[in-house]
Amino acid sequence: MPTSRSLAASDEIRAYLIDQLNLALRRPGMFGKESELALRMLMDHLVFAECQPEALVEQQRLWEERGAWSSTGVAGVFRDLIPERYYEYGIASVYAEFAHRRGWLKPDRVLDPDEHAVLQGAVRQWAGEDRVWTDIVDEFGTPSMLFGSNNPYYGKTLGYLTENPEEPMVSFHLWNGSAPGAEQSWPPPHEEPLLLAVRFGTGPFRQTFTFTPEGRRRLPAE
Repeated sequence: MPTSRSLAASDEIRAYLIDQLNLALRRPGMFGKESELALRMLMDHLVFAECQPEALVEQQRLWEERGAWSSTGVAGVFRDLIPERYYEYGIASVYAEFAHRRGWLKPDRVLDPDEHAVLQGAVRQWAGEDRVWTDIVDEFGTPSMLFGSNNPYYGKTLGYLTENPEEPMVSFHLWNGSAPGAEQSWPPPHEEPLLLAVRFGTGPFRQTFTFTPEGRRRLPAE
């Protein structure tokens, strides 16, 4: 006869999935090229546990309306905006926005409303010049979420948000690597990642991006 086994309570299962989701958002590279699939699977399990299986389908519809969704998911849109594989951190930031609205996100820091309003009001003009990782932290403080590692030789995305999930997260998309067509080297020629774009807002997806001069130079060729 099979051994009797107890099962975790539903609240314990939900808490476990939330912890795994926050780990996957911060370290999407752990899941290789299938990081977006891993995020979707974790969220699919969560909405099922919360008896709202339609929530993720509805979010996909909203992404599609905004131009943030393609036949290959959010990844297909980011491939046209961020070079090489570093768009995976941008993908994580988009899913994090949904996680924040669902109450799943566990940020390291939240901005107060006034601080966030100042950030939104200044950042597009601020991104009119080329910036690097330390410039962002010096200007706006420690991010609420770091999507990616602390290793300066890799790209990453920094997210700044408030406790209010209706307030947009401000995402800084950074890249590090070799120039297009150049022989790949390690470590890369840049000591820290370069800011390519700042993204926030709820309008058409591509219009929420403000590219730095470096970001415009490095837009992937169509």
